[in-house]
Amino acid sequence: MYTDYYGLGFNPFEKKYARTSDCFRSHDFQQAMHGMNYVRLHPGIGIFTARPGMGKSFVLRCFVDGLKPGTYTIASICLTSVSVRDFYRLVCDALGLDESGSIPAMYKAIQEQAAYLYREKKQPLILIVDECHFLAEGILRDLQLLMNAEYDSVNYFSLILSGESYFNSVIRKSRNESLKQRVIAHYDYEGLSDEEVTQYVKHKIACAGATTAIMEEGAFAALLGQAEGTPRIIDNIMTDALIIGEQQGKKQIDQDVILAAVENRKF
Repeated sequence: MYTDYYGLGFNPFEKKYARTSDCFRSHDFQQAMHGMNYVRLHPGIGIFTARPGMGKSFVLRCFVDGLKPGTYTIASICLTSVSVRDFYRLVCDALGLDESGSIPAMYKAIQEQAAYLYREKKQPLILIVDECHFLAEGILRDLQLLMNAEYDSVNYFSLILSGESYFNSVIRKSRNESLKQRVIAHYDYEGLSDEEVTQYVKHKIACAGATTAIMEEGAFAALLGQAEGTPRIIDNIMTDALIIGEQQGKKQIDQDVILAAVENRKF
């Protein structure tokens, strides 16, 4: 196996091995985490957007895993290309509520549960909606209605919306002005800087128990030209580079191996 060949305990560039304890604290990561924690402490709406492959869902995992057990109630929704009724059902299911009623009944149940968790149980709700760019306009309208409580005098829960960058243009539309005004934190990922790309790869290799000597410096330079600051692209290229490097019997991943891996990704 190529992992054994390079002294890796596992492939650190493969998604299934991504551990929150091994997170790379890039500028994007720190800014998004700061925003999410602000929304946690000051109930309202936070919007966090990025191009595909930037790792926004992984940051959500890190945020949730970092919460002290028993202090918050987490409800996470990732199936968002649904109708308004189905969305209410998903939220009710996540909160352990009856999902068979009418939309008004589910709406009332969600608000009452959010108030109960906030006031009585002292475990405020954090509702996380991943892939929010798929949300229908009707759901966006109802989200701002759900945030209303006691004549808009208090927010009983925090709402975190995470999705692709074009969601920002959706939220700026005049019909979503009420929702936009409730946004207290917003961050659009910038992507890894050139320096961070190199640090990211070295960090991943170290997390898998290998030495960064398996990479020639020229390989990092070649990777920079192809990475586009996107972790998923880097992970894909590096996975192929490890396989190709082992096949070619190279003890170090060099520039030629990186370029061969990039070529392998052209389909």
